[in-house]
Amino acid sequence: MKRFALILSLSLLFSFSSLGADDREQELLKGFHNISSNTLLGYAQKLTSPEFGGRLTGTPEYRLTAQWVADRLKEWGIRPGGEGGTYFQEFPAPYTSVDSAGSVVFLVKDGSGALKERPLLFPDEYFPGSNSASGKVEGEVVYVGFGITAPELKYDDYRGITAKGKIVLVESGSPYEKNDPPGAAWAPYNGTRHKLENALRHGAAGLLVLDKVGNPNTLYQPGFVYAHTTHELARQLLLPTGKDIQVLKEEIVKTLKPRSFSTSLKARITASTTRHPEGKGCNVVGLLEGSDPELKGEVLILGGHLDHLGTIGTLFPGALDNASGCVDILGAAQALGTSPLPRKRSLLFLFFGGEESGLLGSTYYTQHPLFPLQKTKIFMNLDMVGNGTGLSLWGGLSYPKIEEIFRNANDRYIHRPWRASQNRPSYGRPRSDGAVFSRAGFPTIGVGATDTVKPIYYHDPRDTWQELTPEIMEDVSRLLFLGLTEAANADL
Repeated sequence: MKRFALILSLSLLFSFSSLGADDREQELLKGFHNISSNTLLGYAQKLTSPEFGGRLTGTPEYRLTAQWVADRLKEWGIRPGGEGGTYFQEFPAPYTSVDSAGSVVFLVKDGSGALKERPLLFPDEYFPGSNSASGKVEGEVVYVGFGITAPELKYDDYRGITAKGKIVLVESGSPYEKNDPPGAAWAPYNGTRHKLENALRHGAAGLLVLDKVGNPNTLYQPGFVYAHTTHELARQLLLPTGKDIQVLKEEIVKTLKPRSFSTSLKARITASTTRHPEGKGCNVVGLLEGSDPELKGEVLILGGHLDHLGTIGTLFPGALDNASGCVDILGAAQALGTSPLPRKRSLLFLFFGGEESGLLGSTYYTQHPLFPLQKTKIFMNLDMVGNGTGLSLWGGLSYPKIEEIFRNANDRYIHRPWRASQNRPSYGRPRSDGAVFSRAGFPTIGVGATDTVKPIYYHDPRDTWQELTPEIMEDVSRLLFLGLTEAANADL
């Protein structure tokens, strides 16, 4: 039986490898048209459904999501590429579940000067902190600009301010966010993690981030309560203090000098969360082994993060971020897995866990690669690729042969507006699975969609499948099918 199977497989390989140009074209078109926007939209609806609970890494719901993806890969003849003959690559993933929306209340002055409670409305005016400790904190409100202490830059938002026992208001980002060499010096301070840890170092009792975004990748700190609101709302609430924080923010950006001040107002933040230090995450890994005895040891990788934020007072579906990228990969994987066209090199499909928890899955893979760095010909990352009218390869010009293959596929079969760029470090926001691979030395390209046509609800409950552009997802999947079929056999 084994001998018969070997003879059959060799026979099929010979027949496929000897396809004439017309037959090859027919098989390409068949795989191309088998990728359907309706099918892809169905995958997006599934991934964003309440069944999967927002796909927070470490939760049972994320595990269900990972199994569903693995089942699809198996259905299409894509082999397990993970540990121990499974589709999974496991890693530690502690997480925090948000049990309720909690509350945020300001005590503001009325017309008579008396303090009155002003509760913020969820989800329109605030989000609870996704990694907040459980509890309640009340204290005087202190505005500390960008919340940055950077001695080497001679900059400290806490200079001359007492934050001990108080609730600090912190702007997102930094006063200098240009993607240039000076911006690199500010990059370590841009993220919310620095702001939270810096608030703790200065004795703050609580934190309000002036950016209403669910989970900006903060770290859990026992006993520390925080939440998120909008800059404009805080501005309106603080106007009775005689200070306009919009004006102060503009002054900080212009002068690179702090404008922090203590207010006469108070605030109260309540959070209800549960910490799960035992949480486990996983990457989902599928392999299509190449046919060439030598070249099958080389690999082309398609990757995107499968996880999202879970439930933060309400379901965060995470359609654009990043069900869309995973759906694009699934569409390509289905077409590639069921196509008889030969591929000399291997293809690896990677669905990362833990991106929203701090790039855990991609970091784990680069530290424990299934194919060594020197055998990885390209890593193509897809994140938020489900809204737009054009196609792009960010960093593609740094890999001209790959870029040429995909550009030619677009020119011949798809006909979308095309953009490509050189690979360069992102000083301002180096937070992506692609950045992890690039820093680890892997040749990396970001596959993107340009010229958005629908609103982008980043880390927001309104990021639903209805806000996707299924036509662009269809064409991204088709581009991946065509380009990878060619690249797997090309002289790279």
